[in-house]
Amino acid sequence: MDIGILSVRYSKALLAYAQEEKQEDVVYEEMKSLARSFHNHPRLNEVVTNPILPAQEKEELIIAAAVGEATPSATLINFIRLILKNKRESLFYLATLTYIELYHKLKHIAVGTLITAVPVDAATKERIRQTASAAVHAPMKLKTVVDPAIEGGFIFDINDYRLDASVTTQLKKVKQQFIDKNRRIV
Repeated sequence: MDIGILSVRYSKALLAYAQEEKQEDVVYEEMKSLARSFHNHPRLNEVVTNPILPAQEKEELIIAAAVGEATPSATLINFIRLILKNKRESLFYLATLTYIELYHKLKHIAVGTLITAVPVDAATKERIRQTASAAVHAPMKLKTVVDPAIEGGFIFDINDYRLDASVTTQLKKVKQQFIDKNRRIV
């Protein structure tokens, strides 16, 4: 079975269970922290999927990655134990990301990414977030990414829509126009 389908099933089950327990917000924060840990420490996934490491140590490791020294929610502990019991450790990272996505859909939270060539000040970032939030009629989380490769301008992704006003893209369009025009001449 496809690992993507499995991670969605586990994530949907976790979200439904968390809603029953009135813990979806707590689990969301734990999952964000766990996703950050997986992203910042790529070897974490290798360790968790290692068949030699006992399940108890894997559980402790995942809990530490999710909440640090804080006390984890019972919902998270049950989820971790379910995945370990079914030997689906390879699903942890994808299930974490999928849960976050499902939570955003449930709470009608739009997620946007602003990519710029230079860092954006807080006031500009907040103005963009508010404007986009009003446009989509939903609360919005805005991530900013600095990518010097775009040379200038910005790229704004929100849900499935992309506004690309980068210098790199504009130069590619101009280049393509010259190529097209020269083909007609020849």
